[in-house]
Amino acid sequence: MSIAYYDSPVGLLLIEERYGKIVRITNEDYRVHNDESNEVLDEAIKQLDEYFNGKRFEFDLPIEVNGTPYMLKVWNELLKIPYGETISYQELARRVGNEKGARSAGGACGKNNIIIVIPCHRVIGKNGKLTGYTGGLNIKAKLLDLEYKYISE
Repeated sequence: MSIAYYDSPVGLLLIEERYGKIVRITNEDYRVHNDESNEVLDEAIKQLDEYFNGKRFEFDLPIEVNGTPYMLKVWNELLKIPYGETISYQELARRVGNEKGARSAGGACGKNNIIIVIPCHRVIGKNGKLTGYTGGLNIKAKLLDLEYKYISE
């Protein structure tokens, strides 16, 4: 396991790599580990930097996620939401075959350990309001604003 930190426009991000795959990107309040460097972590930082500078709209990183089969379906569906676009939790649930499962889809989003790369920030309430985000609604709003800014240029 190796850990690096990235000072992003939405705060400090912890990036964890295990056996050549990214297993976690989360918001952190402070550094508790020393930064490490390896090819995978360096590439993750490079791609995050490109994302925050409007030069990357999709990530190409080796990732590994662990969850229930339903969570895996939801996270895979999140990867299909284009940069700068949003869908509702209800629509996300429908896409994974659970018509009335907006809450369970939201629960799966909340368990996403690889934020930004698996773009749970692109899922909003059916009324268009921002709801639920592990890093806080202010960070969700900043990520969406950033994407809207670069997509409209």
